[in-house]
Amino acid sequence: MPRREDHHAQPLASSATPVGADALQDPALLRRLLRAKDRMDAASHEAWPVKRLAEVSGVSEAHFARSFKRAFGLPPHRYLLTRRIEQATTLLRDTELGITEIAFATGWESLGTFGRIFRDITGQSPSALRLEARANMPPLDRVPACVLKAAQRPDLNIAVLEKRRRVAKDTF
Repeated sequence: MPRREDHHAQPLASSATPVGADALQDPALLRRLLRAKDRMDAASHEAWPVKRLAEVSGVSEAHFARSFKRAFGLPPHRYLLTRRIEQATTLLRDTELGITEIAFATGWESLGTFGRIFRDITGQSPSALRLEARANMPPLDRVPACVLKAAQRPDLNIAVLEKRRRVAKDTF
């Protein structure tokens, strides 16, 4: 009879695929996730709860949320926030629209929420970012738009609430 510790030392599954790699290796699932991501990109001003995204992808809500994060590195909600802040930044820099109009045009339901999250992510209020962007407007006519967008994309690797907690700990 084998010793107990020897019995537990043997692998439980014989597959060589890591448990979390299914989203990156299943082309059908990746296509479904990309379909949902494309819909969010095309209409980021709309509400995109996980339930709606899962329906677009044809998978369960939990499976969608896990797979999306595994495939793209961000949960769906943070990805959507990134897109909204990115669009708001572009509108602030390139148009004369009011901040309230920009907030509602990019999918925010509250001007206060927009301002708070915008400041948490970018480090500046929308009006301060607009003033700075216009004051420091270098000639960017030779830089492709896709490169500019990538360089100006907000960093949301951590949740906004976690970012607030870290800042609060530093100030106290």
